Amino acid sequence: MSLDVREGVPLAPHTTLGLGGPARFFAEAADEAAVVEAVRWASRRGVPLHPIGGGSNLVVADRGVEGLVLRVALRGLAVAKGAGEAVLTVGAGEPWDGVVARAVSEGLAGLECLSGIPGLAGATPIQNVGAYGQEVAETIRAVRAFDRRDLDVVELPPLACGFAYRDSVFKRQPDRFVVLGVTFALRSGGTPALRYAELEQAMAARPEPPTLGRVRDEVLSLRRSKSMVIDPEDENRRSAGSFFTNPILAEVEAEAVVDRALAAGLVTTRAEVPRWPAGQGRTKLAAGWLIERAGIAKGLRRGTVGVSSRHALALVHHGGGSTAELLGLAREVREVVRARFGVTLMPEPVLLGVGL
Repeated sequence: MSLDVREGVPLAPHTTLGLGGPARFFAEAADEAAVVEAVRWASRRGVPLHPIGGGSNLVVADRGVEGLVLRVALRGLAVAKGAGEAVLTVGAGEPWDGVVARAVSEGLAGLECLSGIPGLAGATPIQNVGAYGQEVAETIRAVRAFDRRDLDVVELPPLACGFAYRDSVFKRQPDRFVVLGVTFALRSGGTPALRYAELEQAMAARPEPPTLGRVRDEVLSLRRSKSMVIDPEDENRRSAGSFFTNPILAEVEAEAVVDRALAAGLVTTRAEVPRWPAGQGRTKLAAGWLIERAGIAKGLRRGTVGVSSRHALALVHHGGGSTAELLGLAREVREVVRARFGVTLMPEPVLLGVGL
């Protein structure tokens, strides 16, 4: 296909935050040939290429973005079932929750706890998307991508993807790959995953036994209660989801955080500080807990931006604001947490043309 490159396209409508300036150049790619053409187009002109998806995890600079912003919109979803396993092959431009819904409807276990996450399928391996005890890295069999260095389409197995907590080789090397599609290996007739305490407790309160469909419904309910699904009627709807990742620290550093919480009278016992083993002598802390205990309340407003009224990890845009205002609030939250606990929170969204 011929690539339709436009100039000065506003990017705010392409983000769930509704913030950011225009792209110097903008195009959409509905097939692999268009992606290849976009890479070559940017290379010939000596401008950077910025692939984006659904914009649910994207923060764009107020001044806009130089170079070519490419919205990757490859569609397609195919299921191949075998004995006890099914392979689900998905185009990068498929809406993610539709992928999960299809898997659940087919009786395929492995993605049910990832219901309701906004955005497109191509973003899931980049962030190693996870929620309620599941991560996509657990089920990804291969990621199909265009290698911008070698100018070739490649199929990367899980080991080559370098998955870690909310991380991957695609995130660490943003100028190397453009994700085209993802292949998942799911369990036919498998039982749902109940590894996350909040979800486990919610399912235990139900009279019916857990099924994939019931777990999906409960996850959607939990996410709605936290304004973590896209709802045009929700006051917290303009958001990029969790703005900070849960910090993973050396055990001695995590224990120092607990000591600070005890000394400040924020808890009375060490067990009250939520934390989980993260392997190799490391501990994961709950960023939302740190934010609230540092004194940042849900519903805090700073003019046109604020903290979600339902989830301390989400920063929201109430309309008529700017990316500069949002990042100002993010810095305030980060500094308050650092002053209280000695922990520096790291942003989860992709920052395009800006830094924190």
